[in-house]
Amino acid sequence: MADGPQNPNQAIDMMASITTTHLILIVVLAVLTVIGIWWGMRLKRQRKAAQEQVLQDFAVAEAHGATTVPTTVSSDGAVSDAATERTPAPDASAAVVAAPAAPAMDSGASELTRIKGLGPKLAATLAERGITRVDQVAALTPAQAAELDATLGTFQGRMARDRWIEQAKLLAAGDVAGYEAAFGKLGG
Repeated sequence: MADGPQNPNQAIDMMASITTTHLILIVVLAVLTVIGIWWGMRLKRQRKAAQEQVLQDFAVAEAHGATTVPTTVSSDGAVSDAATERTPAPDASAAVVAAPAAPAMDSGASELTRIKGLGPKLAATLAERGITRVDQVAALTPAQAAELDATLGTFQGRMARDRWIEQAKLLAAGDVAGYEAAFGKLGG
C-alpha cells in the first residue's frame, strides 16, 4: 500500500496550503521589486537634480569671478598658481610681465581645515608643498592630485577617499548649500 493520500481530494487539500504560500511569496517579492524600482528612480532624480544644481552654482560662481586659476604641481610636490608665474613678453626680450592676480578669497574661505578629512597635520603637510588655500586644492587636475597624494606618506589615499577636490570646489565657489547637501554641515 502507498503512503500518499488515499483519494484525489486529499492530494488537492495538501497542495492548497503550499500554493497559497507560494502566491503570498510571489506577491511580496513583486511589491518589493516595485518599491526597489521606485526608490532607484527617486535616487536617480535626486542625483540628476544635484548635478544640475552644481552646474548652476558653477555658472553663477563663474559669472561673479569666483572660479579659480589653474595650478601646477611639480614632481617635488610644490604647487604654483598660474597667476603668479611670470611669462616672457611677446617680443621675447628679457622683460617679464606678471599675469593678473587671482581674485582674493576671504580668509575664512581659504582655510584648508574647512575641508572634511583634512586636519591641522595634513594642512601643515600641504603647506610644506605650497598648498595653503582651498582654491588651490579645487584647481588640482586628477594627475596633479595623484602626484600630490603620492607625497602624503601615511595620509596617502585620503584625498580621494574624503573627496577633497569636490569639497574644495564647492567651498571655493562659495556654495555652502551645495557643500552641506553633499558633505554635511560645514564646520561640524
